[in-house]
Amino acid sequence: MKLVGVKDPNIRLAAGERLLLPPSVEVELEGGITGSCPVDWAPFDPALTGKAGRFTVEGVTAGDDYPNPLVPNRADPYVLQHADGYYYFTGSVPEYDRLALRRSRTVAGLSTAEETVIWTKHDEGEMGNHIWAPELHWMEGKWYIYFAAGTAEDKWAIRPYVLECGDEDPLRGTWTEKGRIELPVESFSLDATTFEHRGRRYLAWAQIIEDSCLYLAPMDTPWSIAGEPVKLSAPEYDWETQLHRVNEGPAVLKRGRRVFIAYSASGTDHRYCMGLLTADEESDLLNPASWTKSLEPVFVSSEAASEYGPGHNSFTVSEDGAADLFVYHARPYREIAGEPLYDPNRHARVQRLFWKPDGTPFFGAPGWRPVPAGCAVTCRVTVE
Repeated sequence: MKLVGVKDPNIRLAAGERLLLPPSVEVELEGGITGSCPVDWAPFDPALTGKAGRFTVEGVTAGDDYPNPLVPNRADPYVLQHADGYYYFTGSVPEYDRLALRRSRTVAGLSTAEETVIWTKHDEGEMGNHIWAPELHWMEGKWYIYFAAGTAEDKWAIRPYVLECGDEDPLRGTWTEKGRIELPVESFSLDATTFEHRGRRYLAWAQIIEDSCLYLAPMDTPWSIAGEPVKLSAPEYDWETQLHRVNEGPAVLKRGRRVFIAYSASGTDHRYCMGLLTADEESDLLNPASWTKSLEPVFVSSEAASEYGPGHNSFTVSEDGAADLFVYHARPYREIAGEPLYDPNRHARVQRLFWKPDGTPFFGAPGWRPVPAGCAVTCRVTVE
């Protein structure tokens, strides 16, 4: 998919006012797909802003400085941009035995940031095995981590659990176990995530009741649901039923007048991929009829990029707030020896999200960087 054009910015300011050039600009790709791209601006004479007139500042598009992979050997990646100015990262470690956090002022900095273990599995009983898919959330002045775990005696007795930290610093604070999220049906359950919409908090998760399906319920506390869950999606298409019949890993994004849930489908080998659910922001999110499922996967393996089995994503935003980013994991090879879950090389990766003319997200392909560095950009400045 080719670049069609770059939207040159126009800035008006009063004489003597400081000129702040935008760190990114809007770009358009084929098919009316839009997004943003970072810019490197050339130096300009600041005296030009001291009197009325017009001038231009030249620049060029810059390549994304995100390492690929972002964090090696971390599956199910979750990135949160917090009000303290830090990005926080967590994900499944290959040993499935602990929860760890790292943080950085930039997304790229997460790659080399120091990692802190904040909790380890129990030696017996609940939360004693298969520590999976942690997510870090900030709610009501406290930190929460949602994760899945089996028991020490039965690693497949997977259920969702919650930790709480009342300290400002989640890497150094004290974490308290709030216990299991009790669900009406007792069965394999994982990948819990939470989000707020129109003053109401929800929990979304995956649970096996016949198949692995996506469920949604309102919450009354950060560790408990307050109503009967509804099934939002079940594996029904061919791309959702490869190796295993799976819908899992819900990730929520709100933009414009829509609520989106990206999710992962099929077994965790090269056939793992992502689908998308869409609802109108004014609809009843607890009514399954409010949600529309993509007929085709929105993100699949790329042989060209040597990224296989992409999925279990989360969403965040770029440092300047101009671009939605999605973080996902993928392996650098197709063939896997043994059970895919125990292959350690699902690496966390990140790239920009683009948008279709109808307002729905366009994920592109793994390793995709559609805007080349060096494209000319001109900012027209009017001083009044």
